[in-house]
Amino acid sequence: MNEPILDVRNLQIDIPISTGILHPVRGISFSVKRGETLCIVGESGCGKSLTSLALMGLLPKTAIRTAEKINFMGQD
Repeated sequence: MNEPILDVRNLQIDIPISTGILHPVRGISFSVKRGETLCIVGESGCGKSLTSLALMGLLPKTAIRTAEKINFMGQD
């Protein structure tokens, strides 16, 4: 059995600001199986760090994380 140890579907992050809502991350989906390595690359400010922080539950208090699925080692 080669189930993913991390499965993320349609991750989105919204951050309320004084002029509305900032949408820094929209629709990120990926899975990582045991023994695989995932590299997230992109230009500065494209949401790489926010994506990682969202997975660890370390976003700023005002940020809103939503996803269809975030499953790590069988736990939602």
